[in-house]
Amino acid sequence: MHGTDPGRLKNRRFAARLGFAAAGIRTVFLREKSFRAQCAAALAAALVLLIVRPGPVWTALVALSVGLVLALELANSALEYLLDHLHPGPAREIGAAKDAAAAAVLLASLAAAAVGALMLLATRSGG
Repeated sequence: MHGTDPGRLKNRRFAARLGFAAAGIRTVFLREKSFRAQCAAALAAALVLLIVRPGPVWTALVALSVGLVLALELANSALEYLLDHLHPGPAREIGAAKDAAAAAVLLASLAAAAVGALMLLATRSGG
């Protein structure tokens, strides 16, 4: 994938870095059911935006909310993969770190749902 020499990882061309990012998304998508569910929710949100056409501010808020949730899902998975590799056995502090990362995803998901609900309410009332 990246090789073992840390010096060779720095200052890669943009296309190579983009490839690494795409590989990360692909890996998490294939491994994590929760990420696939969040991607499905993102597609549903995009469909709602196409149907409702709420305007640029609401569209930006929904897009940012969706992006934040997906980014946190990726970060949560990266943390879990790293911790499981470094310490495969159960450990209280590692469990706490994983729980905190999962809580970040949950909070972002709740906030995204609130943005979506407020958008629907505002567009129904003409706002």
